[in-house]
Amino acid sequence: MARSRIALLIDADNAPARKIGEILNDLASYGECNIRRAYGNWTKPDLKGWIEELHDAAIRPMQQFDLTTHKNASDMALAIDAVELWHSAKPEAFAIVSSDSDFTPLVHYLREKGAAVYGYGRAKTPTPFQSACTKFTVLEQLGEEESDDAETQAKGGREQVPTADLKGNSGLVRLLRSAIKAAAGEDGWATVQQVGQQIRNQSSLDWRNYGYSTLTKLLTASELFELRDEGTPTVAVRDPRANRG
Repeated sequence: MARSRIALLIDADNAPARKIGEILNDLASYGECNIRRAYGNWTKPDLKGWIEELHDAAIRPMQQFDLTTHKNASDMALAIDAVELWHSAKPEAFAIVSSDSDFTPLVHYLREKGAAVYGYGRAKTPTPFQSACTKFTVLEQLGEEESDDAETQAKGGREQVPTADLKGNSGLVRLLRSAIKAAAGEDGWATVQQVGQQIRNQSSLDWRNYGYSTLTKLLTASELFELRDEGTPTVAVRDPRANRG
């Protein structure tokens, strides 16, 4: 079975070069990045850190001079190329690396055309861009981060959102409960795999953004649901509220 072709488009002005290895490794689980481009004004010293990374990761630098002060033209160049690539190369998916909400209309356009869009950006990335993506991954939670905190280092550099905060996140709780309800059988149980598929249909949620490597670990940490057969491919979850009475 052929793997999905992914066009990786990087807004170098709004993305950290040190994360490109983790991004490529993550995208390998979705398909093959046979198109790799990074956009920026490469004459600027601010992008110097990207140069070596571009060569090592076989990413094509796309030069775009700043046409006006305090405003780069890379965003428009990336958007134009994305539309052109959709019509010419027709990749099954796009990966957009940026923390800029200006790409939100582009994401809507690509998804309307049937392409999946995987977004990567910093935690501060505006919600409209995050929500528009098929899946959005916070770069601070991807791979290992340098940390002076021993406990955080022991967890692989990912700070896990505590149970109390997970319970207090009404949007997250509603999403998890609705996904479980949609996937559940008559007995109220649903496999976590089915729940994950429902979540992907409803949201751009990436549980790693909360510091958990799997959906099962996030569900367990929330302490809101019952789980059975943990540690097996058939691990299942149930919302105890749905079985009261």
